[in-house]
Amino acid sequence: MLELKSVKINKPEEVNLILGQAHFIKTAEDLYEALAGSVPGIKFGLGFVESSGACKVRAEGTDPGLKELAAQVALDVGAGHSFVVLLKGSFPINVLNAVKNIPEVCNIFCATANPVEVIIAESTSGRGILGVIDGAKPKGVETEAETAWRREFLRKIGYKAS
Repeated sequence: MLELKSVKINKPEEVNLILGQAHFIKTAEDLYEALAGSVPGIKFGLGFVESSGACKVRAEGTDPGLKELAAQVALDVGAGHSFVVLLKGSFPINVLNAVKNIPEVCNIFCATANPVEVIIAESTSGRGILGVIDGAKPKGVETEAETAWRREFLRKIGYKAS
């Protein structure tokens, strides 16, 4: 029997998250090292769901509150070998390549500050992530004025050159 579930990620609005999948117990330490080495003074918490052996949520982080919250989110999702990284004061774009370059990282489902729902399949064997709902559905296609605003904004904050 297969059951579909939706797990809403409970996090503060200003916190960004990365949700992914990896395959080895050393993932928690490798993620810690990659994140800490990417942004000086970064504040983050991470939870990794071990799916064999002790089957524990492994938690690491530089911010005790984010570490605790990431462990709880990972427990709520509960999908084998999934991980969640919660970031405060930095953005996924600052660390995503470092995370993706960790050899045991298999997949990134999303990297966002939006509200997220994780679509889970659960069987007698365990849980797996089918996908995510990241934010709201579109309200239309941007106008020329909105395109101009977007392009100007990206240059203003330094993500694109003039």
